Amino acid sequence: MRSLGLDIGDRRIGVALSDPDGILASPLTIINRQDESRDIEAIVDIISGQQVGRVIVGLPYSLDGSLGEQAEKVKAFTHKLASRIQIPLEYRDERLTTVMAERLGRAAGGKKTGKTRHDAQAAALILQGYLDEKR
Repeated sequence: MRSLGLDIGDRRIGVALSDPDGILASPLTIINRQDESRDIEAIVDIISGQQVGRVIVGLPYSLDGSLGEQAEKVKAFTHKLASRIQIPLEYRDERLTTVMAERLGRAAGGKKTGKTRHDAQAAALILQGYLDEKR
């Protein structure tokens, strides 16, 4: 079963997709935020087009383990998304995934700028962590 990973930010949503066997997560795309209904519609389209069976959302905990303002924004958005889909939606701690994605990008020869692609890579890291945990 395919799983979809989401790294939800204020300006962009990073999207990752697993292979059909649920072993490997890969960056898929970036959704540039427009308005909530369009953003949700874009995710719903990906879910139906890719035959996704589960959504994994990165939840931005603070370094001390608490949930801050950004986490509450993510939860409010995903609550609306969950009302539009008929598949399970789960949260996963996403602390430092964007930093890891940026470091991976630089290690692979990428530039320090161009953060947009890091959003999809961060979503892939979130999803891969979930997939590894479930195996």
